[in-house]
Amino acid sequence: MGVAASGKTTVGRALADTLGWRFLDADDFHSARSRAKMRAGQPLTDRDRLPWLERLHATLAEAVAAKRPVVLACSALTERYRRTLIGRLLRVRLVYLPITPRLARRRIAARTHFFNPGLLTNQFEILEEPADAIVVDAARSPRLLVAEIAEHVTAELSQSP
Repeated sequence: MGVAASGKTTVGRALADTLGWRFLDADDFHSARSRAKMRAGQPLTDRDRLPWLERLHATLAEAVAAKRPVVLACSALTERYRRTLIGRLLRVRLVYLPITPRLARRRIAARTHFFNPGLLTNQFEILEEPADAIVVDAARSPRLLVAEIAEHVTAELSQSP
């Protein structure tokens, strides 16, 4: 989880490959209307986000029930969004990729994506850092981040029943 350009997709995809898990990108679950709003530089409202978060929750719940591990790249910027996303699911672990606004802007300028760079300020304004997450510095290389996260996840899985 984290703001745009924190590396959620890059790190998430590489982590899923490393662990042999399925990768999901929350961006793929946005409605066409929400994508159009973001492309136009209009922040999504909670009303826009709720059905998106509910679709993501249902997808996570299905994976948990089927015992098929997944890595989901999702902004999940507020505690309320994370509660909707995770609900009462067990064995779901957050990884937070904090990044500076300056580095995020630089990364956004270097990529092609439907996300309008003007929305980044809004994301930092609403961001509520999670209290219980694996925290890895988004400024570090994806390779190092994946290794660190995989180590945490593997250790936690070996301790779980």
